[in-house]
Amino acid sequence: MAAGAWALAAGAAGPGQVLVKVTAAGLCHSDLAVMGWPEEQFPYALPMTLGHEGVGTVAARGSGVEGLAEGDAVAVYGPWGCGRCRRCAQGRENCCPYAAELGILPPGLGAPGALAEYMLVNSPRHLVALDGLDPVQAAPLTDAGLTPYHAIVKSLPKLVPGSTAIVIGVGGLGHLAVQLLRALTPARVVALDLSGEKLELAKSVGAHEVLLSDDTAAGRIRELTGGIGAEVVLDFVGAPTTLAVAAASVAVEGDVTVVGLGGGTLAVGFGGGLPFEVSATFPYWGSRVELVEVIALARQGLVSSHVETFSLEEAPTAYERLHAGRINGRAVVLPHG
Repeated sequence: MAAGAWALAAGAAGPGQVLVKVTAAGLCHSDLAVMGWPEEQFPYALPMTLGHEGVGTVAARGSGVEGLAEGDAVAVYGPWGCGRCRRCAQGRENCCPYAAELGILPPGLGAPGALAEYMLVNSPRHLVALDGLDPVQAAPLTDAGLTPYHAIVKSLPKLVPGSTAIVIGVGGLGHLAVQLLRALTPARVVALDLSGEKLELAKSVGAHEVLLSDDTAAGRIRELTGGIGAEVVLDFVGAPTTLAVAAASVAVEGDVTVVGLGGGTLAVGFGGGLPFEVSATFPYWGSRVELVEVIALARQGLVSSHVETFSLEEAPTAYERLHAGRINGRAVVLPHG
């Protein structure tokens, strides 16, 4: 960046804000969903910079910012809230009931995101120290790690010895979900995907069993569980076909957690096709405390992102490959190299 442009960027941090020099930014299927909206239905102001998985170093601090020094390596917590309500006070800004009406939007999903050399963060509370963690490894953790962690923590009471957890879709989130399940629970982990390469990835990161995600998958899961079904099913695809597998695979009193944006729906209620006392949830990111915990797990070597890296100029190619299902793990853009 030229000296004049840097001076302009450094002055961009207003009171309470932090300017972050982006080191790495993860690409997500949510980005593809945003890019697929027709112009007349687009909910955000244009132009808009994508990138809701960002890590970097503190480049400049606005007045009133304390506890951070220039050069500190940080991860950006994405689901920004009002900062004042009960949920935000508990670090659960992903559940803030006031963000939408106040016009507070996540970076990359309404606010300028991390697919740039610099990004502006509206509060230092949205930054989590990396403490030596490789930034390329860390970038996917801010969503692809945080979201499954948030989902799994909700189901921990059911993931006891002898239980089974199903991971449908071994992509950016799914391959981290397999590792999180192995790190946090004694459950048997069964991974489903249509790609042989992704099933191999699932094996390499700890899945006990891998199955082709076809019309025989639910029956195979029933066989593996002695006819009972799985205590927890995590669907990272969310398509009609995968939700049908989830509904047919879950046990009585089990959990079905839908994370993927594949356009499917899950019928709930009596006669809806689910066993009795099944809980269905649709998580949105996770809390700030949970991001701290995910990063701690990564620093301990219990979770590792499988990444393919691209330059900022190569981001369109990376998205094309992501759309075609040809990214194994997570695509990460390096804006400065």
